[in-house]
Amino acid sequence: MDIAVVGCGAMGSIYAGLLASAGHRVIAVDTNEAHVAAINGGGLRVSGASGDRTVEIAAHTRPPAGPVDLVIIAVKAAHAGGAAAAASPLVGPETLVLTIQNGLGAADAVARALDPARLVVGVAQGFGASLPEPGHAHHNDMKAIRMGAYAGLPAAEVARVAAVWRDAGFDAAAVADILAMQWEKLICNVAYSAPCAITGLTVGQVMDHPDVGAVSRAAATEAWTVARALGVAIDVDDPVALVREFAGRMPAARPSVLLDLEAGRISEVDVINGAVPREGEKVGVDAPVNRTLTALVRTLERRT
Repeated sequence: MDIAVVGCGAMGSIYAGLLASAGHRVIAVDTNEAHVAAINGGGLRVSGASGDRTVEIAAHTRPPAGPVDLVIIAVKAAHAGGAAAAASPLVGPETLVLTIQNGLGAADAVARALDPARLVVGVAQGFGASLPEPGHAHHNDMKAIRMGAYAGLPAAEVARVAAVWRDAGFDAAAVADILAMQWEKLICNVAYSAPCAITGLTVGQVMDHPDVGAVSRAAATEAWTVARALGVAIDVDDPVALVREFAGRMPAARPSVLLDLEAGRISEVDVINGAVPREGEKVGVDAPVNRTLTALVRTLERRT
């Protein structure tokens, strides 16, 4: 299969590396010129929970011409719509598009740029990915990839994409209710994204912290309450147990919101912690913990 990974940062590099290792023809597209140059010069290295490998793939700073079989949009949520529009040279009438972002709302932006009937929405759970240096991605864990149709794509097509990922070593599966999967991941993300960013602590340190731990648990419980009020069919009876299990798998992980803050970049906090009060307003449920955490991260962003 010909695959293009658009947004070949930490997570995108893991996708590209494992899919290439499975024998697929993979190209990477990323605006990070140093990362692209390193990949073209010495290959893409992926280390961590999946092992340690270096693969030879072609990397570009702009999407090249010519359709591929699968486009993976792996940029951050705020850039998903723009990346999808820029990826149009890679998209033909038979191309499937899989978009994987944190939080809520990015798939809608992709669907406005590309055919929603060819769109698959993915959720990546528990990787703890980072870029230690250009050309090298590392991940602390490798829990699951879940994916579902955005609108109208036959279930068999989603299952075919999931099989490609599964054959590359991912715990990948097609699901009927991708919204529930997004919320289950969001519950975990809100527990650690903003709290880690504000304090500089790792996921495990936040989980066990005598003060911040209570804030983390409250953020997760608040997201769980909003999801239930919205009628989302989440399979979670105890949100605190869920987020403790999540953190226990990769206690040394440092969430992307923290990494962005340290690098002076605008983070995805608005689509993670910020999504909870926004969605809660739709059903009259207040979310003061996540609203406050979002405001604190935004304040720190303006200081960097």
